Amino acid sequence: MTAHKNNTISTGVSDFLLNCFVRSPSWQLWLSLPLSLLFLLAMGANAILLITIRMEASLHEPMYYLLSLLSMLDIVLCLTVIPKVLAIFWFDLRPISFPACFLQMYIMNSFLAMESCTFMIMAFDRYIAICHPLRYPSIITDQFVVKAATFILVRNALIPLPIPILSARLHYCWRNVIENCICANMSVSRLSCDDVTVNRLYQFAGGWTLLGSDLILIFLSYTLILRAVLRLKAEGAIAKALSTCGSHFILILFFSTILLVFILTHVAKKKVSSDVPVLLNVLHHVIPAALNPIVYGVRTQEIKQGIKRLLKKGW
Repeated sequence: MTAHKNNTISTGVSDFLLNCFVRSPSWQLWLSLPLSLLFLLAMGANAILLITIRMEASLHEPMYYLLSLLSMLDIVLCLTVIPKVLAIFWFDLRPISFPACFLQMYIMNSFLAMESCTFMIMAFDRYIAICHPLRYPSIITDQFVVKAATFILVRNALIPLPIPILSARLHYCWRNVIENCICANMSVSRLSCDDVTVNRLYQFAGGWTLLGSDLILIFLSYTLILRAVLRLKAEGAIAKALSTCGSHFILILFFSTILLVFILTHVAKKKVSSDVPVLLNVLHHVIPAALNPIVYGVRTQEIKQGIKRLLKKGW
């Protein structure tokens, strides 16, 4: 609150204005419909998945608990970003208060890191299931899930915490128009008349420490899984093993690819429209959230059966 009061007094500004797609205003019109549909799909699909796992006793297993955690993270990320973006598109509600902006910044940084970490734990789960199947029941237990969830929440809640704090301590010198649809750290910090070198360095170091380490461990796990699968000689064993972890890898690959594209376009911003990174940043908060429950529901037989049973009970 102190930082908010200091900023308000010294700048005369009590909120920011989110300026979406200033160079391509027509994007707002054609993007609003698919974005709203993706948002509804993400909310509905994740809610169905959570209810199915909660109601079906056969899905009360460590793997599905991790999937529930992923769905909850997706829901929070969508609710943090997409309703405000749609409000800007439809009603031109561009103002966002200082506290709300910095809170959104924190949730985006911490929950994206939590999602990445959850993918990493799920990759480890698949590694144990494929490479050490006899030891799986003794390693991947309910207690393991509790410890993993605690690690995911604590690590990714604490490390991104300085990001909004550093931004909130800056003085904004009457400039309050954010050239973005969301309160991304550097989009906000560049409005300040203070030196933002520390903000940039911490964002870079924190991001690569969290997301970079997760991605390295994820691809290491799947490399070991692939090597183990190729050694299987039983008929149909390779197809079964690949099917077990195929959906996980598809989603992880998509999550990391869209993140990489966003980073590359941000680095090469002189060669691409500045609206492209903004668009990718918005889509990164809704497309994975919409795809995760659908891919798992389609490729996981137990979840499909659980949803069918729930639908029959409902009817």
